[in-house]
Amino acid sequence: MDEHNHLNEVSAVLKHYPIEPYFAEGFGKIKKIYTKSGIFALKKIHPYEGSDFIKHIQTLYQKDYNRIVPVYPSSDGRYAILHNNSLYYLMPWVPNANREDQSEKHKQLFRELARMHTLSAKELEIRPEVKQEHYENTLKEWEKEEEFVNGFLESCENKTYMSPFELNFCLYYIQIRQAIQFARIKLETWNEKTKEQKKTRTVTLHGKVSPEHFLFDERGYGYFINFEKARIGSPIQDLLPFLARSLKTQPKYGDEVIDWIYVYLKHFPFRDDEMQLFMSYLAFPSGIIRVAETYHQRKKDVDERKFVQKLQRQYWLLNNTGYVVTKIDDLEKQKEQAKQEGAQS
Repeated sequence: MDEHNHLNEVSAVLKHYPIEPYFAEGFGKIKKIYTKSGIFALKKIHPYEGSDFIKHIQTLYQKDYNRIVPVYPSSDGRYAILHNNSLYYLMPWVPNANREDQSEKHKQLFRELARMHTLSAKELEIRPEVKQEHYENTLKEWEKEEEFVNGFLESCENKTYMSPFELNFCLYYIQIRQAIQFARIKLETWNEKTKEQKKTRTVTLHGKVSPEHFLFDERGYGYFINFEKARIGSPIQDLLPFLARSLKTQPKYGDEVIDWIYVYLKHFPFRDDEMQLFMSYLAFPSGIIRVAETYHQRKKDVDERKFVQKLQRQYWLLNNTGYVVTKIDDLEKQKEQAKQEGAQS
């Protein structure tokens, strides 16, 4: 599509804004709009995503959190324009200046995420029976998963000839089992620590934290974009998907990831119960179990090589995550011990 078509495609939407566009480029769902008054980004989203996320952005601005690329209102005050069954919203174009040090970029992202969570944190009343129900449902779900893992192992071992997938699963079984047990212990600890708790802590979640959604301006300041999945929830809900993606790589030590987590915790310290729940969810090997379940439920011949590759990628995630949670667990125990020794002296 040439620039004229890019501009024609969105000209009806741009008429709602006090700008004079003369050129446009396409970048997936975003159009880069050149105007006499500067460069803008026009984003197209599905209407079911709605414009509710704008409220979350405005609330954060009201709390003095300004590291968000703002959304501009139209001439009649709307923050999203419905056109041809799509919603559009307008922002300034942030150049995303290249930063060579990726780890430093991640640390800045986690620092800003912690600051956003700190400014939006709220205590929410929670009935003990609601928390208990969540605990019991999670435990029940994990017990079912463990039952499947044990049953699948048995069915593999009973075969005269195992497929490559089944053989690999048997080799990985011990680590899968250990991860399940670690996650269950942490979940039970969390439950014990929150027996009498009447409140829980919620924050405004970004909803889709990733390096692609954290842009840098020419001065080196980082800004979040893509708040379409923003909602209120537990802070760990922003961390877990990001960490899972970062750790789903070939076997590596996760010290860099641990550094990112502690940058976040320095600015938004977890309470003891939040830390137990965080480690529990991070450790549970749901990805590798999902792949094994899909393989087990197959209705016809499958591409064995592809399934083995999927299993292997999930095993790397399991391995890398195991390193990270064990290290965090050790660090937290050392901190607790130092605190107790300090109190005694």
